[in-house]
Amino acid sequence: MATQEKSVDRISLLQGTLDLLILKNLVLGPCHGQGVARLIQRQSEDVFLVDHGSLYVALQRLEDKGWIRAKWGVSENNRKARFYSLTPKGREQLVEKTDQWQRLTRAMGLILNPGKGPQGEEA
Repeated sequence: MATQEKSVDRISLLQGTLDLLILKNLVLGPCHGQGVARLIQRQSEDVFLVDHGSLYVALQRLEDKGWIRAKWGVSENNRKARFYSLTPKGREQLVEKTDQWQRLTRAMGLILNPGKGPQGEEA
């Protein structure tokens, strides 16, 4: 359900964030590109809408780095599709990138809410 109002509320993904979201979703198991995009949109409660051009560039970049692998298969609607899965190197990167993201969001929280402690309580 895409409405004008909903599209205004969507947030553009920072560079590198899409990679992390793709890796996180592939932990659940192999998935084709359109499925990854739908998962990200659903999990973000329609805040993130992944542009297909960006998605496939990111998938290719992750495959080139050896973090994911692709294999041809048949999708749920009986179409030929590339299914992506996480490699052991990709699992390592997911842990590292998740840690980096958590440090970044904590630091942003400290700056945006300077009077609050680590748990968001008043200092």
